[in-house]
Order: sequence, then structure tokens, then C-alpha cells
Amino acid sequence: MGKTTSESDTRANFIDPKLKDSAWEPMHIIREYYFTDGRKLLGNKRGKRLFLDYLLKFKNVNLAIIEAKRLDDHPTKGLQQALEYADKLQINFVYATNGERIYEFDRRSGKGEYVKEFPTPQNLYDRLFGNQNQLKEQLRNIPFLLTGNFGPRYYQEIAVNKVMDNIAEEKKRILLTLATGTGKTFISFQIVHKLLQAKWNLDGNDRRPRVLFLADRNVLADQAINTFNPYEKDVVKIDGEEIRQRNGVVPTNAYIFFAIYQAIAEREDIGGYYKEYPSDFFDLIVIDECHRGSANEEGSWRAILDHFRPAVHLGLTATPKRDDNIDTYKYFGKPVYEYSLKEGIQDGFLTPYKVKRVTTNIDEYIHTSDSSILQGEIKKDRYELKDFNRSITINQRIELVANTILSLIGEMDKTIVFCANQDHALDLRDAINKHKTISDPKYCVRVTSDEGKHGRELLEEFQDNDRDIPVILTSSKMLTTGVDARNVRNIVLTTPIASMVEFKQIIGRGTRLFEGKDFFTIIDFVGATNLFYDEAWDGEPEDIDSGGDSTTMKTRPPKKPKVEDPEEPYEKKEKLIISLSSGRKIKVTDIDTRYIDENGKPLTAREFLEKLIGELPKIYRDEAHLRKIWSNPDTRASLLKSLGDLGFDNEQLNELRNMIATPACDIFDVLSHISFSSDLITRKQRVEFVKGDPKFFEVYKNLEARDFLFFVLQHYENYGIEELQRDKLGDLVKLKLGTSKDAKAAFGDMKTLLGAYYKLQENIYRAN
Repeated sequence: MGKTTSESDTRANFIDPKLKDSAWEPMHIIREYYFTDGRKLLGNKRGKRLFLDYLLKFKNVNLAIIEAKRLDDHPTKGLQQALEYADKLQINFVYATNGERIYEFDRRSGKGEYVKEFPTPQNLYDRLFGNQNQLKEQLRNIPFLLTGNFGPRYYQEIAVNKVMDNIAEEKKRILLTLATGTGKTFISFQIVHKLLQAKWNLDGNDRRPRVLFLADRNVLADQAINTFNPYEKDVVKIDGEEIRQRNGVVPTNAYIFFAIYQAIAEREDIGGYYKEYPSDFFDLIVIDECHRGSANEEGSWRAILDHFRPAVHLGLTATPKRDDNIDTYKYFGKPVYEYSLKEGIQDGFLTPYKVKRVTTNIDEYIHTSDSSILQGEIKKDRYELKDFNRSITINQRIELVANTILSLIGEMDKTIVFCANQDHALDLRDAINKHKTISDPKYCVRVTSDEGKHGRELLEEFQDNDRDIPVILTSSKMLTTGVDARNVRNIVLTTPIASMVEFKQIIGRGTRLFEGKDFFTIIDFVGATNLFYDEAWDGEPEDIDSGGDSTTMKTRPPKKPKVEDPEEPYEKKEKLIISLSSGRKIKVTDIDTRYIDENGKPLTAREFLEKLIGELPKIYRDEAHLRKIWSNPDTRASLLKSLGDLGFDNEQLNELRNMIATPACDIFDVLSHISFSSDLITRKQRVEFVKGDPKFFEVYKNLEARDFLFFVLQHYENYGIEELQRDKLGDLVKLKLGTSKDAKAAFGDMKTLLGAYYKLQENIYRAN
């Protein structure tokens, strides 16, 4: 019987009855529990999603997973994979069974053994938690507050539960480290919801807790307030306007308080509003982007936190900071849970990326007498990238950067340009608007702190996915953290980046998911992406002290120059402004496209695409074979159909082209480049090659015939291979020649016309 029993039959006839015998009710069992979305692939497709055969829950806790095999399989055949999933989901009990024998593995002891039956839910719960305190169980039992049809992602559930357990254990300093774009505000909302429902507070009275959500930017606080909409009546923002409306009295009649620390901290002219509250007023303080200074003993953050010392302090960050003056770990302790950028991309909750490293022939400046000094004076023999737009501005280089940005991005692709400071953001904005092709005055705008309310309005318009404009934002420091703009397709780096913390935050601006966004592009003019090769990239900061991975250490670039961090507003100093001599030709010397995997490792185009779409099918033997197939409309159509049958449809091929090259390239060149490392050329270059060979056209004596062939070439250049299909010939004849009678007059007969159409395509793809 076992030989013919499928895995689904085994589950239904053997495993399910055993679970029922052990008091597992349907409400406790989730079958085929998918917990990742699958890595983002090209053409809006997804990689393999991870799932469990069975997830066992009890009292709102994920207790165990079961890996099921067919009756005739060895019971522990899938155990290793199940253990990896259990590690990811932080579940301690793993069962492997073929319906007859049951193997139990306890990850806490690292040991396993065969058992006669599944334990009951209560038995397993007691084994896991023992005599835990009542509050811990109460907090776990409160369900998430969800709107819409979606549930929490697995790591969000783990993060919330970890914080609940630490609060129940009376820990006062708690840190969560989660990659940008993974929903830190959603997690903090669920934490606050559970505490409000449980009426948890520090003094043990019958009241709901008072929570302060502390951020360092209005845009972050306002985004968080929106997330807390279900508790709208219980929310208040502490700022000058609110306090003025209350005749100078700070608000106290709420449960959830939002503030940016600048609004409540001490200033030269007034005392800090935070001192108006008793030190034990708040039960919980949530510090968003806490790496930015909450642990700095000299900073305003620290004064506020010290005042509210009795409260539980929960830090949220994408990147803990460890240096001489800000040590997030020293203040909060090790994170109670971490979810990295690497995991987010692998699980399909964040978007993959590639890097275009741009170098120019003016990536350093040595002054000569033929260049004009428009302002300031020469103070150095040699100016480097780190000096550009800080101590020296070269007008022509700004123009070159602006033009290059426009050439490398899709015309309407949302793009954030990170600049050296606010003046540089103005210079680049103006240069982009000078060379753009879109007439809208808000195509490219600056968003920095100087713009105030108007800048925030422009940012909101940029974040609105239903609006096309603005397309490009130039900024300096304001947009490095927390700004949720999901449809960002390009991150442009035009100034060196001072730290790994800031680098991770900037890269995080592009990782958010959006429909039809398969990847985003980092365009780097300053070598900032060398930080991908640093051992601290997506790793623990303390790994640096312990030496890290020796293989990683070998590829580490020279030490990065220290760059001052002119947080807005910055002190404006007279800057050296140079205009190069009119005879000096400046240009981009190289654009090196680097495909970066989730570990920051640079990959070849083929390696990267194998991660995204799997290996390209072996439908063609070599470049000559591909060229021969592609040159003929009939065999090309068959090839495209074969690719489509294997999952490489038109949409995916076009996305592939956009990633590897530009829409101006032929799909043929993209396939040839991936498969055989051939050079990429554009359709325009192919057309120019054909036009430069008069022998082909001289065969056709009638000028109308030649004009028609030139017309076909132009159509191909403008619109691509779709215009070269066999069934397009009739439409092209109507557009240029008129009727079939006119076509015969031009070519002599239809057979000659068809031959010319096919021969033209051979010439197009003969171009190298």
C-alpha cells in the first residue's frame, strides 16, 4: 500500500488522524503555510516561496512545524530543510514524519529522537514556556490589529513577540534592527496596540499606558501618525502649534504622543517642553531611527531620554551605530531581533538592485592658468572627489553629471539624487532642469530642510504613486532615512558617503516594493559603492574588531576618506568656483555596470540574471547561431515563442533589456551580451552601419524602393524588432508606398519586395 500512497494521501490518512488523537484542533493547524513571497524576478515574476507542510499554533504562538513525507519515504528525509526553516522562523520544535514514524527535534538542545505520538498543544506549550509570568502569556494572546486582507510577515510577528517578552521580563532598554522598508512603524504600532489592550503600565495601575513616539524629522513623525490611524482619537502631536492652542500647556490627555526631538528639546531662548512632563509620565518611549543620536551622551536626544529614564526605551533602526560618541549597543544592548537587507531581498520583501559606477575625466582637479576662478581662491594643489561641491565647484562637471543622470534613467523614473549639501542640491537641480526634455517646471525639484513646508509638500507629491511629477528630487541629508517612496527606481550618489550607517540608509530608499518594479539602480559618480566590499556591509559592526571573513578582507578597498557631515542647516563658507577653459573637453570615461547580490558581492551579468530569472535556456549554440536565427523573421518568431514557452515572455525580455542595457538596444544584443559577453550596441548604431553600406541599396534601382528600405530602418530604430515581423510588412507598405500595386511598381514584384525585407534584416544583424 505504501508504494502507491502519495504525500497528500499520507497527510490525510495518517498524519492528520495522529494530530487529532493528540488534541490538535483545526484552529491550531495551518497547512502549507507560505512565509516568504519569493525573490523578485524580472517581468513581475517571483522566485520560489518558502512554505511549511504544517505549522502548529497554540495560544497565538507558533509552537512547532511538521515536515511530511510519503509513507514509503524515510521519515527524516526533509528534516534538514525543516530545521533551516525553523531557525528562520525561530520555532523550537520540529517534527519529521512519514505518517508511521514520528521524529521530534528540539532546537534548544540540538537533539532529536523518535516519539510514539505528537505531544498535545498544552504539553508542548508548557515544555516551551514552563512557569512563565502571566503578563507574557497575556501579551502573546492579544491578536494583531489588522486592516484589509493581509496578515503580518513572519519577521514582523517575531519582532513584536520578542519585544513583548522583553517588556514582560521588565527589560528597560530594547533594540530592534530591521532593514529599511521592512515595516518598522507597523511593528511599533502592533507593539503599542498590544500594550494598550493589556493595560500594561509601569506602576501596575488599571490604566492604559502612555507612549511617546520620538523621531528626528517631521516627515517621519507624520508617516508614523498615519500608521496609528486606528487609534486616531488617542493620538496627539507635541509641537509649538499644539501647545499654543492649549495656552502654553503641554498636552497630557492622550495615550499616544508623537514628537520630533527638536520641537521638545531645550533651545537657546526657551526651555525644553519635555521638562513640563513628570519624569515618570511615559511608560514606553519608541525612538525611531535611534542610530541618529539617541545614545549620544552629548546630544538633545540623550537629555530627553535621561529625563524619562523610568520608561521602557525601545530603539528602532536599520543600522546600529558604533563609534566613539554614538554607541547604540552600549545604550540599548544587543538587538532582541534582527532582520537584514540580505534576508529581505531573498524573501522577496525588498527589491534587488544593480550599480552603475560612472567615472569622468575630471574626477580630480589641478588648477592651471587657462581655467577661470569665478569666486574664492586656490588653497590646494590637487582637489579630489571628496572636495567637489564642498570646497570647490566646477560648473562644467555639474552640467556633465546632470546630463549623464538624464541619459541613464528612464525619462519618468522616480529618482533621488544625494548631493554634498544644500547648495549643491540647488546647482544639480538647476542643471537637470536646463537639460531635461520634459517641460513641467516641477520635473526636478530640491527637497532639503531650507524649503520647509513647501519642500515637504513636494516630497508628498513625489511619494504619491498616482502622480508622475516630480520625477527627480535633489537632496543632501534630509532624505537619507525613513522616507517612504515606494516607486523610486534610481538612487544617484554625487558625493562620498561618510559611513556605512548612512550608506545603508541611502540604499534603503530604493528597496521598497512597487508593482512592476523588478529592481532599482544605484548610479554612483564618486565610488561610494565601494562600501559594498566592506566587511561591515549587512554584517555585525563588531565583526570588524574580530577580523571578519578573511576572504572579504582581501577585497576591501583602501580606507574611505573621512567626510564631514554637514547636517542641515550648515555653515555657509565662501567656496571656490571654477570655470574650465572652453578648449577643455570633459566627458564620461566609463560606466561600469555591477550586478550586486544580496551579500554585496559583485556578479557578472550572467551570474546576476541566473539569480533573478534562472539560467537562460540553451536554445542557441553560439553567437553565430543566435545571429542567424535572429536575422530571419520566421526563425526569430519561433525562437521568441520557445523563449515564451520557457517563461521568457515579451515583458520579461523587455525588463531584461532595461536592466542590462537601455530600451534603445535590441533584444538580440542583450541575449548575446548575457550568453557570449559580446559588446552592447544600440538600434541606432545598427541602422547607421546598414546606411553606411551603399552596395546593399544599389541593387534596387527604383528610388522609391530605396526610400522604403530607409523607412523600414527608421521604423526599426524608433520602435524595435516588432516592426520587423513578417506580418508587419503589409502595414509598412501601406504607410510608405500605398497599395500593393505601388509596391510592385517600386520593386518589380512582391517576391523581390519580400526578399529585400529579409535581406535588410540580415544586414541589420550583420553589424558589429
